[in-house]
Amino acid sequence: MSILHTVNKSPFERNALESCLKFANSGDPVLLLEDGVYGVLKGTSAEGQVKAAIGNQSIYVLGPDLKARGFSEDRVIDGVRVVDYAEFVDLAAENDKVQAWL
Repeated sequence: MSILHTVNKSPFERNALESCLKFANSGDPVLLLEDGVYGVLKGTSAEGQVKAAIGNQSIYVLGPDLKARGFSEDRVIDGVRVVDYAEFVDLAAENDKVQAWL
């Protein structure tokens, strides 16, 4: 059973991203949205965790939320895929469940 994991909290305020990456099954997609997008920015303390997870999970970030916070796609860690709302819906539909990490 595949699960889409979503993280909407900043990794600098909560440990949702860390917990998600620790407990998500290999192959499960992880989508960062809202303030969760801070977790996929190059040069942050979360970069090592995300890079390590890319080998086990597919990591995505919601482009409109990234842009709403003033970041361009070139700030995103290599290997993280930027998606739009339609692709977010596709990810949710392709997986058996959606798990929100709060």
